[in-house]
Amino acid sequence: MASEDAYTAEPFVPARGGLPALRKAAADCRGCPLHRDATQTVFGTGDTDARVMLVGEQPGDQEDRQGKPFVGPAGRLLDRALEEAGIDPADAYVTNAVKHFKFTRAAPGKRRVHKSPTQREAAACGPWLAAELALVEPELIVVLGATAGKALLGSSFRVTQVRGTVLEEEIHGRPERLVPTVHPSAVLRADDRETAYRGLVSDLKVAAQALE
Repeated sequence: MASEDAYTAEPFVPARGGLPALRKAAADCRGCPLHRDATQTVFGTGDTDARVMLVGEQPGDQEDRQGKPFVGPAGRLLDRALEEAGIDPADAYVTNAVKHFKFTRAAPGKRRVHKSPTQREAAACGPWLAAELALVEPELIVVLGATAGKALLGSSFRVTQVRGTVLEEEIHGRPERLVPTVHPSAVLRADDRETAYRGLVSDLKVAAQALE
């Protein structure tokens, strides 16, 4: 069996055909072991002319079942925060750093519990994200949480240190502007949910201003 270092989606990424071809090819991706337990690949949604790309961690339980990113509770909270910040969710391209749901079960038949992907798993999935960025060419990337930040900016990324700021970095060979913030699921888990939500909206307002 190949070592985890050898895992990569690269052989599955088509050279042409746009987003439809990417989406179709990603459905058959076997670039890392996460595909074995997930229901399906959850690829990004949105148009190639989207001005902003939202990058989260990985699909959750509802996303895995429905095949679309951010359709669960965290997605609904994100849409509300985006609208409050002045960004139309319909104008964004939404995706995740990892395209398969990674989970564990407390016992057979029990609820599937989210498990964070490793840095290597995110790196294996990186060619899909690179292809999405190359096609959409967003004016701004909103980085949702630590896993997405490390996938794009490296293992030293700390969301608490740079959230709500505009970063300028080279990502997959392209100069990009990024605004990091927390993942909306972190807001749902927060002890003081209202304060956490206000912080998310504040960060997204920075993104909205950067798009003006």
